[in-house]
Amino acid sequence: MRRHAMTTTVAVLGASENPERYANKAQSRLMEHGYRVIPVSPTGKTVLGVSGLKSLRDIQEPVDTVTLYVGPKNLLPQLDGLLALKPRRVIFNPGTEDPAIQETLENAGIHVVEACTLVLLSIGQFDIA
Repeated sequence: MRRHAMTTTVAVLGASENPERYANKAQSRLMEHGYRVIPVSPTGKTVLGVSGLKSLRDIQEPVDTVTLYVGPKNLLPQLDGLLALKPRRVIFNPGTEDPAIQETLENAGIHVVEACTLVLLSIGQFDIA
């Protein structure tokens, strides 16, 4: 297990309690790698022992990365919160891509990556992407 500075915070938008969901697998792997994770979902439920939030707007601390596990139609209502959060980067996992939203984020100075968080972690490229 690699340890990262606890200031490296990752928000998982579309967090899930279901261990079969990729969002859950990604949160688990991020935690194994030493990242501080904030699960965000409409229910705001606790995921993998971490208290969840209902909206990106509820996050009260700096976030380095937001990894997306929601489709574009579910991301659109969160876009203002995402822009206000100003993460360094947003990862669009497979199936979450939306060129217009990606352009909006890039124009706001947020680095956009189309990649799979699980793959980035497994090949040691999460910190680089």
